[in-house]
Amino acid sequence: MMKKMSISTSKTSLVLFLCQIISALDVPLDLSQPPTITQQSPKDYIVDPRENIVIQCEAKGKPPPSFSWTRNGTHFDIDKDAQVTMKPNSGTLVINIMNGGKAEAYEGVYQCTARNERGAAISNNIVIRPSRSPLWTKEKLEPNHVREGDSLVLHCRPPVGLPPPIIFWMDNAFQRLPQSERVSQGLNGDLYFSNVQPEDTREDYICYARFNHTQTIQQKQPISVKVFSMDSLNDTIAANLSDTDIYGAKPVTERQPVLLTPTGSTSTKVELRGNVLLLECIAAGLPTPVIRWIKEGGELPANRTFFENFKKTLKIIDVSEADSGNYKCIARNALGSVHHVISVTVKAAPYWITAPRNLVLSPGEDGTLICRANGNPKPSISWLANGVPIAIAPEDPSRKVDGDTIIFSHVQERSSAVYQCNASNEYGYLLANAFVNVLAEPPRILTPANKLYQVIADSPALLDCAYFGSPKPEIEWFKGVKGSILRGNEYVFHDNGTLEIPVAQKNNAGTYTCVARNELGKIQNEVQLEIKDPTMIIKQPEYKVIQRYGQVSFECIIKHDSTLLPTVTWLKDNDELPDDERFLVGKDNLTIMNVTDKDDGTYTCIVNTTLDSVSASAVLTVVARPNPPFDLELTGQLERSIDLSWIPGDENNSPITSFVIEFEDALHEPGVWRYQTEVPGSQTTAQLKLSPYVNYSFRVIAVNRIGRSQPSEPSEQYLTKSASPDENPANVQGIGSEPDNLVITWEPLKGFQSNGPGLQYKVSWRQKDVDDEWTSVIVANVSKYIVSGTPTFVPYEVKVQALNDLGYAPEPSEVIGHSGEDLPMVAPGNVQVHVINSTLAKVHWDPVPLKSVRGHLQGYKIYYWKVQSLSRRSRRHIEKKILTFRGNKTFGMLPGLEPYSSYKLNVRVVNGKGEGPASPDKVFKTPEGVPSSPSFLKITNPTLDSLTLEWGSPTHPNGVLTSYTLKFQPINNTHELGPLVEIRIPANESSLILKNLNYSTRYKFYFNAQTSVGSGSQITEEAVTIMDEAMASRQVDIATQGWFIGLMCAVALLILILLIVCFIRRNKGGKYPVKEKEDAHADPEIQPMKEDDGTFGEYSDAEDHKPLKKGSRTPSDRTVKKEDSDDSLVDYGEGVNGQFNEDGSFIGQYSGKKEKEPAEGNESSEAPSPVNAMNSFV
Repeated sequence: MMKKMSISTSKTSLVLFLCQIISALDVPLDLSQPPTITQQSPKDYIVDPRENIVIQCEAKGKPPPSFSWTRNGTHFDIDKDAQVTMKPNSGTLVINIMNGGKAEAYEGVYQCTARNERGAAISNNIVIRPSRSPLWTKEKLEPNHVREGDSLVLHCRPPVGLPPPIIFWMDNAFQRLPQSERVSQGLNGDLYFSNVQPEDTREDYICYARFNHTQTIQQKQPISVKVFSMDSLNDTIAANLSDTDIYGAKPVTERQPVLLTPTGSTSTKVELRGNVLLLECIAAGLPTPVIRWIKEGGELPANRTFFENFKKTLKIIDVSEADSGNYKCIARNALGSVHHVISVTVKAAPYWITAPRNLVLSPGEDGTLICRANGNPKPSISWLANGVPIAIAPEDPSRKVDGDTIIFSHVQERSSAVYQCNASNEYGYLLANAFVNVLAEPPRILTPANKLYQVIADSPALLDCAYFGSPKPEIEWFKGVKGSILRGNEYVFHDNGTLEIPVAQKNNAGTYTCVARNELGKIQNEVQLEIKDPTMIIKQPEYKVIQRYGQVSFECIIKHDSTLLPTVTWLKDNDELPDDERFLVGKDNLTIMNVTDKDDGTYTCIVNTTLDSVSASAVLTVVARPNPPFDLELTGQLERSIDLSWIPGDENNSPITSFVIEFEDALHEPGVWRYQTEVPGSQTTAQLKLSPYVNYSFRVIAVNRIGRSQPSEPSEQYLTKSASPDENPANVQGIGSEPDNLVITWEPLKGFQSNGPGLQYKVSWRQKDVDDEWTSVIVANVSKYIVSGTPTFVPYEVKVQALNDLGYAPEPSEVIGHSGEDLPMVAPGNVQVHVINSTLAKVHWDPVPLKSVRGHLQGYKIYYWKVQSLSRRSRRHIEKKILTFRGNKTFGMLPGLEPYSSYKLNVRVVNGKGEGPASPDKVFKTPEGVPSSPSFLKITNPTLDSLTLEWGSPTHPNGVLTSYTLKFQPINNTHELGPLVEIRIPANESSLILKNLNYSTRYKFYFNAQTSVGSGSQITEEAVTIMDEAMASRQVDIATQGWFIGLMCAVALLILILLIVCFIRRNKGGKYPVKEKEDAHADPEIQPMKEDDGTFGEYSDAEDHKPLKKGSRTPSDRTVKKEDSDDSLVDYGEGVNGQFNEDGSFIGQYSGKKEKEPAEGNESSEAPSPVNAMNSFV
């Protein structure tokens, strides 16, 4: 959390400017002026009856005014009351209460008058009332007996005090009672329970009233609340009724909301303008209702609306007339809702629109005093002159009263007076004094000469020219000694003579001259202005959370004007840094070494210059694991419970979220601490359940976000008495491990669960649904017993009971188990297969009788496998697949079958032991489907008007092929497609020559196969016919040019010379070793390329002109192949017809024509060059 605080020069200048406005209206003290009230006590003045009463009244004027007082409308003669004195040169009264006076005797309405020869000013009516903090009246409070789930209101009814007290609820330990959506305090101080719970039972609900004025707290008598749960209430009723009576309290039932306050469906509220509006809705109900607020016909005012007391209180600050209207609160829970409408009317005490201001006039001038106020209802305006109603005041021919305005014409010196304007309505009043002072004075400039103003750039510059004169002088400003008068939008000229430069820049620096003149004279003054760069914190300190004993650093990097000397000060919590060597203050940082808890706080970097001040703050939070709890105390010792209390250790700035309570059993497991329970961090007591025959001691661990505290010191030990076991072993099971036994198992009791010495178990069993007696055996403290010689998979009733030297545990519950399982004896019958489509079949079977299952029926398994493909008639490797169907199902779906294939399946039943025998194999066939795409499409032998297409049949025909479909269309240079041509081709064909095509044209081909079911997916390819013969002949002519023949001869000559050199070197040095290795290890994969091949090649980059190796998976022709099938290729072959081409493609039985395939590598991997094209036509 970072908090930035900046005291800007503009704010400082604004304060200065406001002071200048006030001073400009003041008459210099060496001139005569009527009185002005400068200080007075508040209108409603509540005083402490134990202290002296001071009623303030200060005023100024020339000559100095004298003071008098009225009390309750009559003259108050202070000379006749020895307890009352008036301060010297002041009108402030001091009433001595501490020396025997009583504050009640001086209650009343006081008004001060300040008077001199030029008029009289009066204060507000000051109502003096001593504060009161009366005691609570004695009353007999009956205990509150409440049924669980009901609502409850605890009334506070505090004594009426002055001012009203602050109400809060606490317990006997002076701890505030926790409040929530369910339990909360209303605005009237009452404590409301939406529904009571057993934990609300207590005898110390105490309402406190705090009277701040007298600093006293009054306490109401404790209120007792007893909440009866349904179980305890039934027991109470049963104990007081005979057996023949019908009794029984209803269980806790949920209830829809009902409003506890306010009552009814509507209410009204009147609030005054500017006050805080508080509206409240508290509802009863179970579950606890949630409150929502809306304003009918409008929105709640943004930025002024707050929700308090768990949204039960709507708070709107600074209300105005626009906030009047209907406010609806809605209480809702799962069972329904209830609402209440509060009609709010905002009234207004009088407030100023235009308050009268002092007038300084010269003889013969005119002027007006205006007094305008508003309110609701509209206030009335009345005028007084020198404290006397103007209707009975001495006449003045220069004045005329016109409602809220007094008009003065041709005033004379005798017209000087103080006028009071009173605006009042039923909610309050306003009183303002304004004098009329008639003077004849030449101009004065009150600002010192050659005053220097230094201002931060981009902030307002206010150059003062405080003046006085009568008549009022005119003010003009000039820049420089001989500068012209200042005008324009970049300057603001204030009535008090101040020149404002709203955004001062460097070029505004210099000398400024102020000239004041009236008909009685003229005067001028010069001031200087300097502009400085602002001080800035360019890197501020940031919020830090550090663990104890770590190191932390705050940065504060600044930038400032070079002529200003900044001082950087660091504060901690708005005070000086501790005098500790761990605090290291650097040029632009503060470092704290070895941080401790006391370093926690807010650190502020303050940068001061003579002109501005900036600051930035950051919070340092030192966190650590909590300190261990202490002072563990055991109280309320009972056989099966005990109360543990403790005092929490310091939480170390990370709130304690919970307390973990552990126990040690020194009798059974000394030194081993086990988890007992965990309670919320707000709780410091816990009632712990105990087991008999355990020697307990306890310890408490506090937990916060940082981690767990060290354990507290152990509590004292507490040994509980022995008893028979309370519980029996858990997780009792009866499961056979062999077909002829029953294994009974259980989880043994832990040591502290034994409740006493001599722990054993009584194991009992009998066959279910057979009229047999229980067979029982008592065993030691073990966890298993085996019953032998049982029938196979029969149900047994099993129970295990704990016992010790003091007796048996309660009768245990019975568990159904089974003796051991054996493999099922019978296979499912009547297996039927319904083929749904070419890839899906549904299998039905009759269930196996449960007696034949001989165990827990787990489900059924279908084994199925493909025998052969009906389209290829080839053998294949049999791969069985299994589908399991849980439970007692009698059908199942077989997905993912291959079309046009023969399958077999059988069904087996499964139990916990294994699978039963298989049903007889069932044969079924899948129908035809659509084929896959052709295995490849190859386009060869391009001519002027024809192309040859060759293809391979689909890898998965999925039926009997009926035909192929070829579609093609031309593509122009802009890749637009031409008309589509479709050709149907018999299924036994494997190639096609397309004729009558356009020369030098690119075509796109779409090719797919069909069965009787439909068309399969298609394969696409593109190819181009060759250019026309004229172009070809031009290319041949290029090859016969002389320059081309000469170039070829030169190349041949160079090759011949190279061969001769190699031959000579070989004859001189013996065999060429590299050549020998090449002869011995010829690469069998390198194949020669035919130069005269006319196969159409695809376009590629020049870097792709490499011969393809034999066996490469990337064909060099235009072949497009599907990925290899999962099936072995050999399985699809039929005798000698099963052949493979050189790249591994299977072509044997699908060839339409027995044509020899072109050798690989015959086609170019790029568009034919002119030379290649020439060779193609030779």
